[in-house]
This record gives sequence, C-alpha cells and structure tokens, in this order.
Amino acid sequence: MAVRIYRPSKTAMQSGFAGTSKWVLEYEPTARATTEPLMGWTSSVDTKEQVRLRFDTEAEAVNFARKQGLAYRLVEPKERPVRPKAYADNFRYDRVGRWTH
Repeated sequence: MAVRIYRPSKTAMQSGFAGTSKWVLEYEPTARATTEPLMGWTSSVDTKEQVRLRFDTEAEAVNFARKQGLAYRLVEPKERPVRPKAYADNFRYDRVGRWTH
C-alpha cells in the first residue's frame, strides 16, 4: 500500500494561506473508478481513497507511514517567491505601463 505525503497549496478561491501549514497523508488509488450506468455516478471499491490524515510536521507524517509499514512518496512544496510591493509604485515616473483610470 502506497501513500503520498504533501503540504497542500493555496486554493484559487482564497487570498490567504489558511490550511496550508499542515502536512497531509493520503492513500494512492489502488482500484480504478467506475461509472454507474444508470445514474452516471462515479464509484470505487477502494474506501481508502476517502482517508486523509493531517499532521503538524513532515516528520510526524513520515514516522506514521514508517510505523504502519507504508511505502510513502514525499512531495516537497514549491515555495512562492514573495515580491514586496508598495502602493507608491503605481505613481512612479518610470512606470512601464500607462496610468489609466
């Protein structure tokens, strides 16, 4: 049984970084999802796809996977560069774009 350990990224629907500090352990899918012919619902026989465990640190998640004997894949988060901006830059003389209202 294989698991993936990662830190979730910020969603496009929020401007803050809430929920991105914890590490998540989730099981890799083992069975293919099937479509129910009458209603078109998607189903799977693998119930571990629904399990998501959250940990405060990466080390806690890795230790849990090792104790349970799970093969894990660690996905390192991509850090976004923070470019400081100032409101006064909108009015600079050497501004690249034109100022329009």
